[in-house]
Amino acid sequence: MTINAQTLYQLLPAVYRNRDSETGETLQAFIQVVAEQIALLEEDLAQLYDDQFIETCADWVVPYIGDLVGYRQLHGVTPQLTSPRAEVANTISLRRAKGTAGALETLARDVTGWDAHVVEMARHLARTQYMNRVRADAPVFPDLRNPEPLARIGGAFDPILHTVEVRNAASGRGWYNIANIVIFLWRLRSYPVTSAPATRLDAQRFLFSAYGMPLALFSMPVPKDPNVLATAAENVGQPLSRLALAAAPDQFYGSDKSVFIQGVAPGALSICNLSDAGGGAWAHMPAAGQVAIDPELGRIAYGTAPAAPPLVTYHYGFSADLGGGTYDRLATFQNLQPVVGVPSPQATVQAALDASTGGGAVEIANSDHYAETIAIHPTATGAVVELRAADQMVPFIALAGDLLISGTDGAEVCLNGLWIAGGRVRIAANDSNKLTRLTLRHCTLTPGISRGADGSPAQPDAPSLVIETGVSLAIENCILGGVRIAPGASVTITNSIVDATRADRVAYAALDGSAAGAPLSISSSTVIGKVHTSQLQLASNSIFIASLASGDGWLAPLWADARSAGCTRFCYAPPGSRIPRAHRCQPVKGSDLAVTQPVFTSLRFGDPGYCQLSQRTGREIRQGADDGSEMGVFQQLQQQQRETNLRVRLDEYLRFGLEATLVYLT
Repeated sequence: MTINAQTLYQLLPAVYRNRDSETGETLQAFIQVVAEQIALLEEDLAQLYDDQFIETCADWVVPYIGDLVGYRQLHGVTPQLTSPRAEVANTISLRRAKGTAGALETLARDVTGWDAHVVEMARHLARTQYMNRVRADAPVFPDLRNPEPLARIGGAFDPILHTVEVRNAASGRGWYNIANIVIFLWRLRSYPVTSAPATRLDAQRFLFSAYGMPLALFSMPVPKDPNVLATAAENVGQPLSRLALAAAPDQFYGSDKSVFIQGVAPGALSICNLSDAGGGAWAHMPAAGQVAIDPELGRIAYGTAPAAPPLVTYHYGFSADLGGGTYDRLATFQNLQPVVGVPSPQATVQAALDASTGGGAVEIANSDHYAETIAIHPTATGAVVELRAADQMVPFIALAGDLLISGTDGAEVCLNGLWIAGGRVRIAANDSNKLTRLTLRHCTLTPGISRGADGSPAQPDAPSLVIETGVSLAIENCILGGVRIAPGASVTITNSIVDATRADRVAYAALDGSAAGAPLSISSSTVIGKVHTSQLQLASNSIFIASLASGDGWLAPLWADARSAGCTRFCYAPPGSRIPRAHRCQPVKGSDLAVTQPVFTSLRFGDPGYCQLSQRTGREIRQGADDGSEMGVFQQLQQQQRETNLRVRLDEYLRFGLEATLVYLT
């Protein structure tokens, strides 16, 4: 029951209320104060009642309830663990299912945030059948006429039975034994691209990728049915193979599914290998009226040439929300007015920028291709202009020259969520250019300017970003090629990849590509290529992959002129680097250089595992950041903490006598 001041006042005898009205209602004011305290007491009593239940308790109570049921706190690297209310609530039910594959799978997903599938290897062992009860679903010999199941041998969804292996499961070579449990994990995420134009190679051949190079398509993960314990292949985002797409086109092909070509019916579609056949041709070109897809290369071939490049929907794989991509960036938008849209009301990016020279935002509302050579020039003093992609869109800007940025005194420019190729982003030095600040957020400035059909850089030595003035430059969550910057500028790079396309090319230097560039602060980033800066103000949790070519005139692959100032901490710096004082950096003096160096899944721009540290990398790198996670651009993912969380839970939930092995499929 809620008691308010009016209710309390009416409970008083009428004589006191009459007398109170004659004396200025002093008693009523006192009752109002009492009612406020009663309301606080009621609220506290209600919260105390709510705090008895995990579903309604305050956040600070969750660890105490967890302690009552023996819950062990983990690294808060996923939403479920940042506030572990759900896991505490499920502790009792999970313990009732302790040791089962369903419980282990639920734990693996919750504590790592990755897609996971648990396989009890005892169920995949070939054994002699009892003739009175034949298991028709467990044939020892597979059907060699059906290639799709054969392609899954050795993976998470292997349908084939195996003979017993007695080697250690932890070595990765002895999975199939009675006591072995294998937990398959997918670290890469599947990102959707919706209704984007395909890239035309000629009248009949197209690419899914906007940047004109091979692209491995991924499947779209379908939410798991809560009534089904085990994860199925369609519940995880993984590379989409030709055989899988051909075997189940209805499962993967459609406007709301993994891949789709607008205007192409399933009956006109064929799945085949469109690899190079020599002389610039592709193998297995389709007949007239048919359309072929190669999901492993991201290629499309028409038997009859279409009138225009088709609109395509597909998914690609990557480790994190980095560079231009179809993920949530709404929190990074600047609060600017007015907001001018492209392609409506302005049809071109340049027209929208011309309408926003006094300040404001230009927002590209789709993932279309824009073949423009644009210039950004705020004309009002102190004006701020943001050129951005709409949330979860990734427009592709194909330049025919440099994207020039300039501005009047105090002006600032921000690029957010764009994919740029074909030219450099350049701030030119002239008397009228007084631009103060340039910010790049979640952008991809294609390393090597653009990419050929084979994925090779068109201009491998060309930088992606050229700064000729004393501007303040901030690069956040970006992928870009080399940087050339005047000594009078200042640079801060965070959570980004700077890729000069090869370790002995120049990633960061002055305008001539040799002298010292502006002072640099860099954190949680991966740099491929040589670096020469006047001062390395701070390098933290970063990886520098650099080397000197034969006859190179550089003194060191990572070279700071002023070594008495600045700091390098928790970084990998190549041997021979000339850097400020180092704190817990790798490799340390006397260490084995073959062990203490990063090993990557791929250093090829466009690959799903681009700049992802391989599991073959030493612990010194994989756990070398200041928070115990990996060095480099993917430190933000805290993958070591995720793995630690899983191993802690396995100690508690794995049935006695079983041995668990973690296998990373991506």
